[in-house]
Amino acid sequence: MATIAELKSALKETLESRGVLGQLKARIRAEVFNALDDQSESRPALSHENLLINELIREYLEFNKYRYTGSVLTAESGQPEVPLDRQFMANELNVVEDPSSKCVPLLYGMLSHFLNDSKGEKGGMMFLKGPSVPISKENGFSQPNEWNRGDIPEPGQVAGPSNADPFTLRGGYR
Repeated sequence: MATIAELKSALKETLESRGVLGQLKARIRAEVFNALDDQSESRPALSHENLLINELIREYLEFNKYRYTGSVLTAESGQPEVPLDRQFMANELNVVEDPSSKCVPLLYGMLSHFLNDSKGEKGGMMFLKGPSVPISKENGFSQPNEWNRGDIPEPGQVAGPSNADPFTLRGGYR
């Protein structure tokens, strides 16, 4: 007859080999975050930018098989459970993909673009605009007095390059 230690070991190995143990651990972590989350402290609304950023991160996490981290991101951020369509994301980000870039997350292609392909007037540097989310202490942002509100896009507009300048993502990162 098997000992309790042997049964525990066999059960753990079985759950690990089926991928269930990691899922259970992630689910427990997500539930702990939910239980500890202070509901009296309201979260800022999920802005258009945050929705896109979270989705880029989720796509990256899923590609790299960080499923458990992704489940915690979704639970904690308020991101919709169903991922956004990749073509929708590319359109929103003003990205044109070539066929070889579609096998990797958009984030890899964007990083590759800025590391390798972008040679602007300032030696590959680009000017970044502030977020379009309302700047407040509640969402962790503060606005220095010297900032010009004219540089911050109106709500609903994505900060960064204009829609007139799409960039093309080429090839895979890996």
